Amino acid sequence: MKNKRLIYKSVAVLMLAGIGFSAVSCNNSNLEDVQNTGTFDTENYFKNEEQSFAGLVATYDLLRKYSGGFENNVTFFNAASDDFYSGGGSSTDGAGIQGFSNFTINPIIMPQSYWKDYYQGIARANLLLERIPNANMNDQTRKRFIAEAKVLRSLYYFELVRIFRNVPLILQPIKFNDDYYNIKQAKPEDVYTQIENDITSSISDLMITASGSNEKGRITQGTARAILGKIYLYDKKYNLAAAQFEMVNGTPGGTSQYGYKLVNNFADLWKIDNKFTTESILEVMHTNLGNSDWSFWGSGKDEGNSINVMLGIISYGVNTTQPNHELVPKIYSGWGFNPITTDLFNFMQGDPRLDATIFNAKKLKDENKITYSPGFRDTGYFLNKYLPRTTDTSTLPGATELNFRQNYIAIRLADTYLMEAEALGGTGARAQALLDAVRTRVGLTSIPVSMQAIKDERRRELAGEGHRFFDLVRWGDAPAKLGSRGFTSGKNEILPIPFNELTNTALVQNPGY
Repeated sequence: MKNKRLIYKSVAVLMLAGIGFSAVSCNNSNLEDVQNTGTFDTENYFKNEEQSFAGLVATYDLLRKYSGGFENNVTFFNAASDDFYSGGGSSTDGAGIQGFSNFTINPIIMPQSYWKDYYQGIARANLLLERIPNANMNDQTRKRFIAEAKVLRSLYYFELVRIFRNVPLILQPIKFNDDYYNIKQAKPEDVYTQIENDITSSISDLMITASGSNEKGRITQGTARAILGKIYLYDKKYNLAAAQFEMVNGTPGGTSQYGYKLVNNFADLWKIDNKFTTESILEVMHTNLGNSDWSFWGSGKDEGNSINVMLGIISYGVNTTQPNHELVPKIYSGWGFNPITTDLFNFMQGDPRLDATIFNAKKLKDENKITYSPGFRDTGYFLNKYLPRTTDTSTLPGATELNFRQNYIAIRLADTYLMEAEALGGTGARAQALLDAVRTRVGLTSIPVSMQAIKDERRRELAGEGHRFFDLVRWGDAPAKLGSRGFTSGKNEILPIPFNELTNTALVQNPGY
């Protein structure tokens, strides 16, 4: 007989209807202002629009997996690319991120949250989709809430399938008397079919664009098409991907039907209060208003951006005895994760995006302008896009380190331009125009479009934003680029399912682990 104590496995627990949500309260539709307040009995909830919206906000909360908590997607997947090392204070600072960076990761040290957190988001969406049809609200709002929940569920499944490939496909809340031990993994193609169809059927019920400041951060038709295009691209349905991206992108360099346009100054994308620019398609909101603290950091209730402190330079200080020391950047001391490889630093020489992307602490230290303590695999190069400035620290209650408010842009227009050019096979007039638009924005001249040109442009344009590892795997370039780091073809394209998820279940471990 199976050990009933194993009821605490994440797929089982997070899918159980009675505990699928954290309660939230809200006073408007701006998701950034919504606060978590605990748990509640879902059996008596979802009676009206306000309660249904609270459940929808709770489903959005899992977007912070990209950039919140120690186990966030950006620093984790940066560490496994050829552009970054794991870093941190030592070679034992975070077993999961260290193991992924040198491809010694195994089911024991694989962080469980990359499985658990996305299934928590899926559970919240499933519960909302089950209950909202009976809620007291107007049908137009109901359809929109359902559409948003389906797109979010599809996005979370997409992340699961590209991280683990072989995952259970669960589309309704699991009840206490369900046989959740025997839930089997679905075929990846079945997951792709489900999530592609869910988004396609939802687009017409979404708002075309965010109608005001209180709608920022919510899924729009443009957001959904960008997500769908990305899913099609990974599913190798290139014509369908290109068609979705074309609707999102419009005329390269211009303003699309959804209002998207490349910002004029690349460096402006990384200003902490420059949120929801015309280039932002899917943006994860962070705030210091939640007063995030150590007691609940990484639990889903914290609202600060963790990338900032994780990438911050260890024991950073400005040498005030030097002339013009007031001109030296004031960086909040952090934990030293994701130092940039010398290879990326050299690759970006001469590129106008270099300074906005890479902070050259090595040069400043050699000039005796700053001091800092080298972390693990220190190169002296740090990701400037997310470095925490002392001027950006919170003065509100809570741990300073955990309350940086810089948003994370999960999908932006330059990204979708280059994904469309890729979906077009790197050939043709439109692919050329898309590549040119990205380069023209930063003052670069046109070069002939090709798949290699697109790959190189993505590496420079999107450096450090968490995409590179997945790009290399998608292109089949990971063995060549990461082989020296320990990458094994046929194994490390996906990650191991965490050990605790497998015991006494029907789940099967991924090959090679």
